[in-house]
Amino acid sequence: MTGEMYKMTISLNVLSHLGINLYSNIPAVLSEVVANSWDADAEVVDITIGKDEITIEDDGCGMSYDDINNKYLHVGYERRNQPGEAVTPKHNRPVMGRKGIGKLSLFSIADTIEIQTSKDGNKNGFVMAAEEIKKLLKDTDNNADYHPDTLPADRVTIDKQGTRLAIRELKKGTDTTESALRKRLARRFGIIGAENDFTVNIGGTAIGIADRDYFHKLQYLWHYGENSENYVSYCKAEKLKQSEKRPNKLGNGDDYEVSGWIGSVEKSGDLKDGQDNLNKIVIMVRGKLAQEDILEDFVEGGMYTKYLMGEIQADFLDTDEEADSATTSRQEIKKDDPRYVALKDWVLGELKNIQSRWTNLRNEEGTKWALEVPAINEWFNSLGRDNKKRAQSLFGKLNQLSLDSDEEKRTLLSHAVLAFESFRYKDNLDALENVSPENIKAVSAVFANLDDIEATLYHQIVKERLQVVSAFLAMVEDSVLEKVIQRYIYERLWLLEPSWERVAATPLLEQQVKTAFAKIDANLTDEEKEGRFDIRYVTTSQIHVIIELKRADRSINSFDIGKQVTKYRNTLKKCLEADGKGHEPIDVICLIGKPCNDWSDPTIEQESREGLEKQHIRIVLYRELIEDTYRKCKGYLEKSEEAGRVTKLIQSIEKYEWDKI
Repeated sequence: MTGEMYKMTISLNVLSHLGINLYSNIPAVLSEVVANSWDADAEVVDITIGKDEITIEDDGCGMSYDDINNKYLHVGYERRNQPGEAVTPKHNRPVMGRKGIGKLSLFSIADTIEIQTSKDGNKNGFVMAAEEIKKLLKDTDNNADYHPDTLPADRVTIDKQGTRLAIRELKKGTDTTESALRKRLARRFGIIGAENDFTVNIGGTAIGIADRDYFHKLQYLWHYGENSENYVSYCKAEKLKQSEKRPNKLGNGDDYEVSGWIGSVEKSGDLKDGQDNLNKIVIMVRGKLAQEDILEDFVEGGMYTKYLMGEIQADFLDTDEEADSATTSRQEIKKDDPRYVALKDWVLGELKNIQSRWTNLRNEEGTKWALEVPAINEWFNSLGRDNKKRAQSLFGKLNQLSLDSDEEKRTLLSHAVLAFESFRYKDNLDALENVSPENIKAVSAVFANLDDIEATLYHQIVKERLQVVSAFLAMVEDSVLEKVIQRYIYERLWLLEPSWERVAATPLLEQQVKTAFAKIDANLTDEEKEGRFDIRYVTTSQIHVIIELKRADRSINSFDIGKQVTKYRNTLKKCLEADGKGHEPIDVICLIGKPCNDWSDPTIEQESREGLEKQHIRIVLYRELIEDTYRKCKGYLEKSEEAGRVTKLIQSIEKYEWDKI
């Protein structure tokens, strides 16, 4: 395939600025090919995906020999500047192409491009190779001519008028799955799937509106322009809660107008679509995507923006009479173009309207789902008129969050009621208006120290503790007890004593004690070292605690335990005296796996325990610790069923079957 039948005139200056890598992804590249088919008056475009090849064939006007050299292979050919070529001859379509550089983007995804075309019965074909073009650019200092390889006549197999492109030797990492390309092409064109005699097929099946795969997610919709009610019909009827047709004139005196839509979804997570993020408002020009996202140009931090998506058609950004508003990369609009500035002003006004409407709608929805819980409904109806309004506002703020799980619904609704009751008691419910959706998850931190609310909160704490203890009970075999206790005990001192909530931080004293204990450890016998696997000093509630963990399988004498831990106790006392805290109490707790070997009967065990307790030394069995804590937690929960009004309300929320909502 040699010869110089065809010629591409290349401006090295153009290529140095644009580069062969004009676009970064395959949908953007294929969009250029589809746009060329539109400009060629094609009615059907067929895209076929092979193992290492993508073929795009249309039934457009095709290209003659002169068209190939003077138009297609002429980099920078501006069709719209030619008389009578601003619109297509058959369907009178506004031409999408403008700069004549989109063809270069093909090389960003493939190394070889074969083109076959037929016009008025005359067939032509040629092959372009990226490596040959790059070599030419490297070896030439000035403008150069590139001659694609001519396809022999027997290799030109196109059998109808139109053009076929075969994109071969695809670069690694190129996503060529049919489903991905179908979805992304559908999203890049307003003309695909519309009623305009233009069909794009992938794998023999036409791309349609449904392939955009997002209209079914919309909860609220604002639409613009003539026949924009069609967007409502694309949505899922049971999902769409509200739609509104809005004015589409920009109101700047230039008679600019837009069409399209902006919508919001129920959950912000609905805008995550694999690796794609749908949280954007794209700008379409002449039916083709011109800018990925205008939303990013606004410093709008409101929660509502995290739920938005949309498509705005703004053809006034690309008219034949005015300068090109697109950037050199063709992937966005020039920020300082007066037309784009006018569009931004209009979008900002719409965002402000949407923010107000969205907030009100979400507030109404929030109140509705909250009141479907019978206990909440009864509580709400007991409030006065002003307090009801405040409660509705609070429910609305909750509904502005993505509550993806039942657990989140229960937790946040419970916290909202607790916060409301707390502020209500303090006669400061207006403070709830300062709680925003962004920080509402931390609302439980503002609870007042009220008896009823404290009881409710403690009920929640005990429930969490019971879950921890239940995990212990599932692992009570002696072989794992040491690991379980060691992992939890120092962070959960309430396992040893319910009143011990948190460990107090005394770094300097702890270091002194650690050093002193190390000296004792150095003098332990091998048997003593073998019998123990950890010892720790902590402080809590102004009590100094020494915790010694014995190996679960060791047989130990209670007298030996008392003798050993007394050494640590006396050493700690000296450290405290040196720190001016010698008067503060010291407790010693020794956790063991088996009863002491000198506890031959209950009477002896009782006497031994009492003797040690006089010295503030307590011996606790691992299993005994877990089971005793479990009984205490369980007993409290059973007793708290008779708790106060707020506790009962929270319990009702927690028991509600949320799948009813």
